[in-house]
Amino acid sequence: MSVATESTETFASLNPATGEVVAEHPVHDAAAVAAAVGRAREAAGWWRALGWKERRLRLLNVKGSLTRNLNRMAELIHQETGKPLQDAQLETIMAITHLDWAARNAQKVLGPRGVYPGIMAINQKCVLEYQPLGVVGVIGPWNYPIFTPMGSIAYALAAGNTVVFKPSEFTPGVGALLADLVGAVVPEHPVLQTVTGLGETGAALASSPGVDKIAFTGSTRTAKRVMAACAENLTPIVAECGGKDACIVDADADLDAAADAALWGAMSNAGQTCIGIERIYVVDEAYDRFLGKLTEKARDLRPGFDREAAYGPITMPGQLDVIERHIKDALDRGGKAVVGGAESVRKPYVEPVVLTDVPDDSSAVCEETFGPTITVHRVKDLDEAVEKANRTAYGLAGTIFSGDRSRALDAARRMRSGMTSINAFAAFAPVAALPFGGVGESGFGRVHGADGLREFTRPKAITRQRFSTMNLTSFGRSEKEMARLLDMINLVHGRRYKR
Repeated sequence: MSVATESTETFASLNPATGEVVAEHPVHDAAAVAAAVGRAREAAGWWRALGWKERRLRLLNVKGSLTRNLNRMAELIHQETGKPLQDAQLETIMAITHLDWAARNAQKVLGPRGVYPGIMAINQKCVLEYQPLGVVGVIGPWNYPIFTPMGSIAYALAAGNTVVFKPSEFTPGVGALLADLVGAVVPEHPVLQTVTGLGETGAALASSPGVDKIAFTGSTRTAKRVMAACAENLTPIVAECGGKDACIVDADADLDAAADAALWGAMSNAGQTCIGIERIYVVDEAYDRFLGKLTEKARDLRPGFDREAAYGPITMPGQLDVIERHIKDALDRGGKAVVGGAESVRKPYVEPVVLTDVPDDSSAVCEETFGPTITVHRVKDLDEAVEKANRTAYGLAGTIFSGDRSRALDAARRMRSGMTSINAFAAFAPVAALPFGGVGESGFGRVHGADGLREFTRPKAITRQRFSTMNLTSFGRSEKEMARLLDMINLVHGRRYKR
């Protein structure tokens, strides 16, 4: 059993669409968290000593188990988040592919490698290796409860660490099931444990002196509290926080494709996506045609819990107030609702809302909404679109639609974001080899890819003297040795370079 059990108090996981209890889970207090971290510390030595080949084999078998239990996991995600079953299946598939990549590429990315020593240390054999940290604490979100934490869990495990996972209190069952699947494949030691509970449980994990790094996904506000807890022990943290991501539509873009992608980016998962599209900037020549296509498609969407629904309910009840406030503020300040409006908030659902003529300083443009709403803005050209897209403290992801490859690449590079996708929405997310993370209030550090593997290691430099030569770091250093070194430096580095 890889779920910590030292608790008598419980809390309920609820289906946000129906209000029904999905399951009861233990509230793990600080003592229970400390016990889990202690077990993880003991398991870390064994897991590290297994070596690359054995860890790879076990993680690939975990992947196989998750694949065989894909529908079981997806149904649980569907029940705990309310998202459509097919979306939950897609999320689980993405988690599987990331686990596969991390398992297969860890040794290649992190294994020991020789480094050229340079002139001053020509007699040294130089090795760089990446050593596991030990115990990694993962604090996961509710909106993508298997895919998002897998971006830390899989990479931390593949790098040789053990993991204590605190899932969101809205999706504890997903974390418990994942830990059970891993425990069944790796029964010898608890390399992945799940602790469940409310905010206090996460705080206990973040402030634990036995945790070597925290991987956090959630709001910027909560990230600051987690960072304060980590500061007690100087525990490093990788944080993936919120976003206010923009989509730019150039004058020569494929407007049908742009409208389809923008709508999915804004409305899928009821808009509860950190890399979701919340603002669209459309170049003047294409604005009216794009808006017509977008609104036509948006009117056909319907939220619900049935199989025909486009998306599900708002998972976290408190977010409904934020969505309602943003819509009201936009309309009160002269914005227009071309699809939906204030009446679209029908708890626990929010019908699609498309807003135009919204002031740039309104909350609907400046603050993360995390709901199925979107603002569409007319701009004169691509430069203005990029400038307005960057006018935010967030910097997670972005989308650009353009018929000109060089213009699109230039705009993508100028967007202040960790990831940008051209002529598709979030195409980087399923690519396990690409790093994922943001800048500014969207967080720091990276998960996924080689950078994600290195995020959960410490670089270790080792030198070994192969033969004796000039002894420059000695009080017995001779003037002859120093003169010889100066001659070599002048020869190698002293020449002039021409343009």
